[in-house]
Amino acid sequence: MEIDKKIIKKLVEALDELKKSLKDQNFSNIKINDDVDKDNNEQETGIIVKSPIVGTAYLAPEPGAKKFVEIGKKIKKGDSVMIVEAMKTMNHVPSPSDGVVKKICVEDGQPVEFGQNLIILE
Repeated sequence: MEIDKKIIKKLVEALDELKKSLKDQNFSNIKINDDVDKDNNEQETGIIVKSPIVGTAYLAPEPGAKKFVEIGKKIKKGDSVMIVEAMKTMNHVPSPSDGVVKKICVEDGQPVEFGQNLIILE
């Protein structure tokens, strides 16, 4: 892939102009939002089911099927609450205890990290 030097030069010039135009601006009233997983920073009460691996979370066993859990549903220890797919392997995530689903922290098909909150039980 060849990089066009003219385009790079134009981009650098545009950035310099932007820097000059913003030089005297006061940005102290702007709150910067760091790219941090909010679910792991919130202080939630209850039993938190965390992702055991990095992968993709699925709320149902297959597309169009009934979800494993819904908010308000009672579940028992060992029930599958979600599937986390990693390298074409479907890993069922079991509930660590009995409880009622208080919050589902991920969406169907969302990538998840190790230790990320998946579900919160009461």
